[in-house]
Amino acid sequence: MDVSLNGRFMVENTNEYPCEVFNMSPGGMALWAPFSPRVGERVISYIEQMGGLDGTVTRTFEGGFAVEFKISARKRERIANVLTWYSSGEHNIEDRVHERYAPRIAEHKLILPSGTVHACRVIDISLSGASIASKLRPDIDSLVVLARHRGRVVRHHDEGFAIEFVEVQDPDSLARTFG
Repeated sequence: MDVSLNGRFMVENTNEYPCEVFNMSPGGMALWAPFSPRVGERVISYIEQMGGLDGTVTRTFEGGFAVEFKISARKRERIANVLTWYSSGEHNIEDRVHERYAPRIAEHKLILPSGTVHACRVIDISLSGASIASKLRPDIDSLVVLARHRGRVVRHHDEGFAIEFVEVQDPDSLARTFG
């Protein structure tokens, strides 16, 4: 289906590039990018609403390339669910794939890309992300660690910022960490 999702991808030599996915299915995607890897090359992408996706370049074209995913059946199902939600046309920044809840243990440590550690308060959390209250404003798309859970900053808001976890989290792990 046609989409417009921003993200970035990393090629085998670990160089990273921004991209925009314009067509996606549970099996693959086509994207616009300033660099096209070679056919057969492995790429790892981080796409908004989808998280991390592993795949192989199947073809290139002017201004972009196509990827076939090498992902689990569970991840394919999640992509199908997100695409169904996206196709409804009723999505906005407050729509969520996973239910959010206020954690019992809200005070945690946050590690920024520089390695510095800061105290923060988790406003709410889900299997796919969290909203953080903090005076900090890490750059959008920067990698942070929230109490051992890796995520990327996806937006800023009045109280702080939101992160999307790199991988969908295990409910038991979240319960142990955040209560």
